[in-house]
Amino acid sequence: MRIDNDVKLDYCDVLLRPKRSTLISRKDVLLERTFRFYHSKKTWTGIPIMTANMATCGTFEMAKILSEHKMITTFHKYYEIEEYKKFFLEFDNPDYIVYTTGIRDEDFAKIAKMKKAKLMNKFSFICVDVPNGYLERFVQSIIRIRNEFPDHIIIAGNVVTNEMTEEIILSGADIVKVGIGSGAACTTRKMTGVGYPQLSAVIECADAAHGISNTQGYGLIIADGGQQYPSCVAKAFCAGADFNMMGSMFSGFEESGGETVIKDGKKYKEYFGSSSNHALKKFYGKKDSHRASEGRYTLIPHKGSINDFLQDLFGSLRSTGTYIGARSLKEFSKRATFVRVNRQLSTYLEKYDIENQ
Repeated sequence: MRIDNDVKLDYCDVLLRPKRSTLISRKDVLLERTFRFYHSKKTWTGIPIMTANMATCGTFEMAKILSEHKMITTFHKYYEIEEYKKFFLEFDNPDYIVYTTGIRDEDFAKIAKMKKAKLMNKFSFICVDVPNGYLERFVQSIIRIRNEFPDHIIIAGNVVTNEMTEEIILSGADIVKVGIGSGAACTTRKMTGVGYPQLSAVIECADAAHGISNTQGYGLIIADGGQQYPSCVAKAFCAGADFNMMGSMFSGFEESGGETVIKDGKKYKEYFGSSSNHALKKFYGKKDSHRASEGRYTLIPHKGSINDFLQDLFGSLRSTGTYIGARSLKEFSKRATFVRVNRQLSTYLEKYDIENQ
């Protein structure tokens, strides 16, 4: 047993220090980025924000909307091959969708069927998703998928430490998904005691990933989970994240997944973690006796159309850029200075906030 006494931080522990800026307008802040990758020879250009691969946001409906904004939808694992065939009859934009797989035998069997049906070439990205990215089997699965799909952009996670970030990239992933226990629907920290403050995880893993480079590109990371506000998205980019992945912030909209529920005359949407009892029973028919639920099931107030949220999100990021003097998202980490705080928000009037009731 050992204790690490170094201070580790979450998004709520810091604010961004404003700096002198020559920007004239928020409109001058460029949110699109272009990435080249360590393994894949593809390039990608867009706004590097994506849905989590959850049933409440990683949906076909979301992909149709987000692709118009050059954003990424990471599909949940539960779509069947026939559903994909039907979807691709009306959608053909591989740059903004991600196929998600696990590492079970059933997952590899499904990939083989997808490949045989010529559906895998409809995706630019493959996400190898497990809650615990420290398993040797996980690393071996990345090697296997890289060998089978040498041209795809491979995302893999989740981890929260620099040494595992490096191993995952060197094993075949282009992008490492960073975050354990930080998501709103995740109860891993409560159930297992395992986790890492998300801002520090992003800083440390980004530093490790960006240190792995070749003439083609370099390692990248996704900040996955823990964003409560648009400001958290900005802080993740400032901390070195190349992409932001969000579940709760993309859930609850008309276009999101999950059932709409009327309760006490008010409209709600389902929101649940992929390791919740609800998800395990809904998609696998049971919860295995050897495992505990590490996710929650809840109802969140219906948020209406996602278009207003996207406008606010983009506007908030551009505003951050003007405060710190960054002309593009790429410059956020170079221009950022974090200030540690005891409290980042005043919540005194939140209960009286009519607009956000």
